[in-house]
Amino acid sequence: MTETPPDHLSNDPRSPFYDESVLERGIGIRFNGVERTNVEEYCISEGWVRLPVGKSLDRRGNPMTTKLRGVVEAWFLT
Repeated sequence: MTETPPDHLSNDPRSPFYDESVLERGIGIRFNGVERTNVEEYCISEGWVRLPVGKSLDRRGNPMTTKLRGVVEAWFLT
């Protein structure tokens, strides 16, 4: 495996950017200088993260999310 995390990653198995082997390894995300642990999806090159909005769920039982733009940094935890 490479030592750089993927540019775009999602933790939703239905997404084309889902990669179970990378998620098992663990990813750390820093968004606008603050380390975040609740990121659903991110893209480093486009500069955005998708975060859940409270505890609300959509009609399929997935968390409602919002897309925020800013500086995104990612690294492997292990």
